[in-house]
Amino acid sequence: MGYIEDLRAIVGHRPLIFVGAVVVIVDEIGRILLQQRTFPNGVWGLPGGLMELGESTEEVAVREVFEETGLTVSELKLINVYSGKDHFIKAANGDEFYVVTVAYYTENFIGELSVDIEESIQAQFLTPNELPSQMVKSHRNILNEFLKKHYKM
Repeated sequence: MGYIEDLRAIVGHRPLIFVGAVVVIVDEIGRILLQQRTFPNGVWGLPGGLMELGESTEEVAVREVFEETGLTVSELKLINVYSGKDHFIKAANGDEFYVVTVAYYTENFIGELSVDIEESIQAQFLTPNELPSQMVKSHRNILNEFLKKHYKM
């Protein structure tokens, strides 16, 4: 079991604070990597996940991207940190939590794109005009901020 599962075994469904990281990965022609997640219900999002004990947010970002996409990212640049009452989640199983999400972007990655079939249906590089309508709301907000501040077309 991981850190989160261990915590849940102790505290049940009570609200917790979790820290996570996501990465906007931009390829050489300006497309953004998104993954269609198996949960919740095939919505699209950015690669990323929650922190384990002892990790920095950068380490979370690198580990999660590799686990979910097979890519190794480097030269992460901060987009923003997202937290507060608007980042409350109640999972289908009743677990409640607030997420502090650190969002990064990079154009530096190596490896062969693949997906972890337990977490993703597919992963694709898409242009900003091709972004799916069914996205994790917080990830859509992160992408909107990234596109406004950092995107070069």
